[in-house]
Amino acid sequence: MAKCAFTGKKGLTGMKVSHAHNRTKTVQKANIQKKKFFLASENCWVSISVSTRALRSITKMGLEAFAAKHGVNLKEFVR
Repeated sequence: MAKCAFTGKKGLTGMKVSHAHNRTKTVQKANIQKKKFFLASENCWVSISVSTRALRSITKMGLEAFAAKHGVNLKEFVR
């Protein structure tokens, strides 16, 4: 399952329960998108898997400020 690099969001598992109490496994997938960002400090593009909620915050705060807030080292994503 995909996982957000910043927030750690990933899918959830659970059970669907019918009226007759038959139980079947189900998966709720997180909305994770693979996105390319330009990292100005390294002067290169980085490809990161992020949740759409984190993507909105990155748009507001900026990539480097958001990574610093969540304690993520962006140099790990540089190829």
